[in-house]
Amino acid sequence: MENNKDRKYRKARKRVKEIKDFYTHLAVYIVVNIVLIIMHLGIFQSGFANVEIPRWSMFTTPFFWGIGLFFHWFKVFKNDLPFFKDWEERKIQEYLDREEEEINKFNRN
Repeated sequence: MENNKDRKYRKARKRVKEIKDFYTHLAVYIVVNIVLIIMHLGIFQSGFANVEIPRWSMFTTPFFWGIGLFFHWFKVFKNDLPFFKDWEERKIQEYLDREEEEINKFNRN
């Protein structure tokens, strides 16, 4: 019984660490990309008077890093999305049913 409790605790602790790591990743993403965009605009060098017009090149880092951040979010929170949880349960049941069919088929012969 105690072993089961320890396993559940470790699993919960791992889940909390994954969520914490995602939010740390998100915070770093926001801070770094704000600084990068401000640097690209030239605000640190020339003040607000001579701000450059935004170009695609200043958004490539946030865009591609954002794609990576999205996949990190998806990995951490996919089990909380109802579609994926239902899908997983349906798939498990499908495999259990298939296994039972094979056992029954083998027992009949």
